[in-house]
Amino acid sequence: MAVFVNSENVKYTDSYIETQYNYCTTKVHAKGNQFMVSPQVDTLNIRTHRKIPKVGVMLVGWGGNNGSTFTAALLANKLQLSWSTKQRMQQANWYGSITQSSTIRLGTSPEGEDVYIPFNSILPMVHPDDLAIDGWDISSANLAKACERAQVLDPLLQEQLKPFLEKLIPKPSIYDPDFIAANQADRVNNVIKGTKRDQVQQICKDIENFKKNSALDHIIIVWTANTERFSTIIGNVNDSADNIEKAVNNNYSEISPSTLFAYASILMNCTYLNGSPQNTFVPGIIDLAEKKNVFVGGDDFKSGQTKIKSVLVDFLVGAGVKPVSIVSYNHLGNNDGKNLSAPSQFRSKEISKSNVMDDIVNSNKILYPENQKPDHCVVIKYVPYVGDSKRAMDEYVSEIMMGGHNTLILHNTCEDSLLAAPIILDLVILAELCSRIEFKNPQEENYSSFHPILSILSYLCKAPLVPSGTPVVNALFRQRSSIENILRACLGLPPESNMLLEHKITFLMSHLSLERKNTTNCMAK
Repeated sequence: MAVFVNSENVKYTDSYIETQYNYCTTKVHAKGNQFMVSPQVDTLNIRTHRKIPKVGVMLVGWGGNNGSTFTAALLANKLQLSWSTKQRMQQANWYGSITQSSTIRLGTSPEGEDVYIPFNSILPMVHPDDLAIDGWDISSANLAKACERAQVLDPLLQEQLKPFLEKLIPKPSIYDPDFIAANQADRVNNVIKGTKRDQVQQICKDIENFKKNSALDHIIIVWTANTERFSTIIGNVNDSADNIEKAVNNNYSEISPSTLFAYASILMNCTYLNGSPQNTFVPGIIDLAEKKNVFVGGDDFKSGQTKIKSVLVDFLVGAGVKPVSIVSYNHLGNNDGKNLSAPSQFRSKEISKSNVMDDIVNSNKILYPENQKPDHCVVIKYVPYVGDSKRAMDEYVSEIMMGGHNTLILHNTCEDSLLAAPIILDLVILAELCSRIEFKNPQEENYSSFHPILSILSYLCKAPLVPSGTPVVNALFRQRSSIENILRACLGLPPESNMLLEHKITFLMSHLSLERKNTTNCMAK
């Protein structure tokens, strides 16, 4: 399925989709209770490379629950496997992926009906079957044993995949017991030796070999390993690109494994995406990414409880209801839960979950004057028996009119890695697409790309990483709308406004009805 736009502002060549796009914004100048509002229109030239490169994915923590599940899903879908469960015959799918299993409203038909298309058909995107995969892990277990250990997938599916997964063995990774919980030590048997400089050089060599051996054009690296503790930001150590290079060369202890992977990825011109909550992107890494113009994105996969929170709080505040207390409790039994049972690693997760409501709360000074915020508490407990089937319980207490209260209580059971694996896929596909989209003003000669910090990926991350000075958006529907409308802009299409005025205004309906009638008559002739 393909989309072609019939417009004088859109041009198709063998190499590009080129469009001239009017970007409409609203500038507001506040003076006391008075607001001077100025509509503004900026013209942009946008072009999208049509040729899809050969893409590889390298996962840090390849043998963990998320990494092994993602790999198994890639193979199961590529092989179109099916297997029997207690309920029915199951077919491999990508449910939970916005690029593979959701749709976009394109417009209306001549009959006035909404037309929806698969998300991945609006612009050329990488197909999951075409992805090459490799990665690192502190455990040497092959991916078949990793899937068995994770206890996520049905045994009959694992048995079908076993001959393929047994051939996949993680490369040695970086292990630093100062950054992950001590209870992970029993998994460690596959480690890169040497100094931090030695470790970075080995990672770069692994990336280079994977690219060469698999004939790849582009590699995207995703951290899906253990949550680390937060790194301390230290002047003259990790606060600039030059200083972080010196710190690596000097084997400075406060440079975390995830930061070393990010550092190596940027040196190798590979997009780096952080799926865990720690502050991998210390100022020095951000500085390096901006200087090298290499994409980075994160932080922390937004899969279950946090995604619901970003929807529900947005709904309540938007409805004029005031959430005053939000308490979230989780218990899970996978290795992520085991690692998070350590206080410093839990603190990283707590921070990534804590700011998910900030932009929503700050949008309503009627409900929250003088920087008020709801009480917000997050608890995570490790319960081995429940495995990957995470339990999340939330209580939302809100004030309603005249001193009344409304309490909402949710219980959510979700298979954690089966929610996270599609997010990994979406991050990879959207990040790669961003590398093929370019912008310029009509007066400029050369095109430029997205900012190295890919804030367009915020929909998929608990703690969205954004460029300095850019507002953080956590509200889920605003994040999703941003992705859709940017992709529409690449085709010269206006943002999806949901006004549907053609169905609400009499004279406009009459005009469109006549226009459709003329179109039908012309087609008949």
